[in-house]
Amino acid sequence: MQVDGFRFDLASILGRDEHGGLLRNPPLLERIAEDPVLRGVKLIAEAWDAGGAYQVGSFSSSRWAEWNGRFRDDVRRFWRGDVGMAGTLAMRVCGSPDLYSRNGKAPINSINFVACHDGFTLNDVVSYASKHNAMNGENNRDGAEENCSANHGTEGESDDAETELLRLRQIKNLLATLALSRGVPMLLGGDEFRRTQHGNNNAYCQDNPVSWFDWRLVQRNSDLVRFTRELMRWRTRNPVFSAGEFYPEDQLHWFAPQGEQPDWQGRTRAFGCLVRPGRIGGDIDGVSEPSHALCMLFNADCVAAEFHLPEPKTHRWCRVMDTGRSAPDEFVAASGHR
Repeated sequence: MQVDGFRFDLASILGRDEHGGLLRNPPLLERIAEDPVLRGVKLIAEAWDAGGAYQVGSFSSSRWAEWNGRFRDDVRRFWRGDVGMAGTLAMRVCGSPDLYSRNGKAPINSINFVACHDGFTLNDVVSYASKHNAMNGENNRDGAEENCSANHGTEGESDDAETELLRLRQIKNLLATLALSRGVPMLLGGDEFRRTQHGNNNAYCQDNPVSWFDWRLVQRNSDLVRFTRELMRWRTRNPVFSAGEFYPEDQLHWFAPQGEQPDWQGRTRAFGCLVRPGRIGGDIDGVSEPSHALCMLFNADCVAAEFHLPEPKTHRWCRVMDTGRSAPDEFVAASGHR
């Protein structure tokens, strides 16, 4: 049928016994993973269910990839400005080894996303602090209460230029974090052109403009479409992000803006990461290719931060992407080596 794979909704229910208890080695999930017809397809689990199970990082065998709901929530909270999220964001950027390495899984088991068909669209994550589900007929009781979102000064649509500029930059920050993280990135259709559900985070029951795609937004937000396209193209040119293993400790150097060790548990909202050159990936002959040195800087504070960059051993640093720049200059035409 030329189907690449399957995503199982509320998949944890498939691992329960006849009394509702969670099984240690669920036979159904193992049979699906080992089935001779399905052994070559992708198996992706929404690793929780309506009964309260939450198995992100521990769902069945390594054949199963998982929607990483922790990635979504932690990345949103960091860019919202929540205190104490720097260390957690570092884990998510590294492919969530705190969730997957202890169970023998790899970054490819982590399906990273910042928005999906459930909940707010990406535009609504930066435009609404609360859900607005009155149209669903349940007195706004349905849908998740916590969306790790922020409205940046005005609830809902705004014609204030500064508010819109901040929202657009936050969208770029969230998309960039998705692209710079090890694991498998998943992008919700429409987020690249700011599709909105007007604050409805449970719009499955709405067959009207709330849930429809307004394709006019593609032209209206063409700069964001271009940014997203360039971002994903740049990721594919840098296989360090899609490597099949977690970063070895000696390949990373974390630093605060002044060069000191970040205070992971403190109030810091700005930090950097030097990814040292290493051998990554591999072709069909098993020959890996050397990577370039890469420096990533994150700042979720409301004030600018001046970073003292590590001195490169060879060549010089060259800025490639900056979400603080206006379109179309977020991606810098790099010259020379980096």
